Amino acid sequence: MSQHQLVSPEQRSNEPQRYYDPQAIARYYRSRPWVVIWRCLRIVWGFASFVFSFKLDQWGNRTEQNKLKRATQLRELLTNLGPTFIKVGQALSTRPDLIRQDFLDELIKLQDQLPPFDNAIALSIIEQELGRSIQKLFSQISPKPVAAASLGQVYRAKLHTGEEVAVKVQRPNLRPILTLDLYLMRWAASWIAPWLPLNLGHDLTLIVDEFGTKLFEEINYLNEGRNAERFALNFQDDPTVKVPAIYWRYSSLRVLTLEWIDGFKLTDTERIEALGLDSASLIKTGVTSGLRQLLEHGFFHADPHPRWTAVLKR
Repeated sequence: MSQHQLVSPEQRSNEPQRYYDPQAIARYYRSRPWVVIWRCLRIVWGFASFVFSFKLDQWGNRTEQNKLKRATQLRELLTNLGPTFIKVGQALSTRPDLIRQDFLDELIKLQDQLPPFDNAIALSIIEQELGRSIQKLFSQISPKPVAAASLGQVYRAKLHTGEEVAVKVQRPNLRPILTLDLYLMRWAASWIAPWLPLNLGHDLTLIVDEFGTKLFEEINYLNEGRNAERFALNFQDDPTVKVPAIYWRYSSLRVLTLEWIDGFKLTDTERIEALGLDSASLIKTGVTSGLRQLLEHGFFHADPHPRWTAVLKR
């Protein structure tokens, strides 16, 4: 099997598809129209229900009264549709120039307030990926995930050698879900593009392909680990920037084990003030490190919102 060949949702392969290949994905789903139709109906029904509720508010002059309800409905819709749509919602949550404030406040919750998947499944994935039982891997592990995101969730654990670590485990059946949604997005883009102004519709399919490429890179945890180590190497001379160490012996394509770091969000202004930290100094550190990434290293953190950056407690 070539590395670009699509693995079906029913298959269990030791070499899952690592790269986004729109042609392979299209070949696979063209022979399974029932899967495509069912998913398409679910997506269309979800958004149609939202739009209908939104229009009812307008027709009944209840837009202001129900604006928070509609914002919550949109967030729950994206959450229920799964990781692809959650990623879209996360991207929109950083665009106040496109999204009105009430919707923005709800979409921000998609960054770090997502429901976790079943604990037993997560622990089973860790054991399957690392080839050992949880007891042999860790001296202790949190009974529940300490955080859940669109593509995975995180446990706090301790190695038998004493180090505290964060264990990031990928959601089950992630690649089949992503490939199906990307296939539908690409198909929709090819139909919508001719009806849009030239500057919007010209590269719509390429935009979906770029989104798909980056998604597949993101679900390869080995790639994430390598990127973290490169980032750490670039800032090894800067004591104001801390990157967690990677524990390669406890990592795989779907499990990533990193050094546990205690910290809190940059947006937690009350805590910053309580600890007597200088906000201006934190801003300077962020701006300086950002400019170094762009201008000095040519290798930069492309997703620097609050859930991926933190202030150390010490």
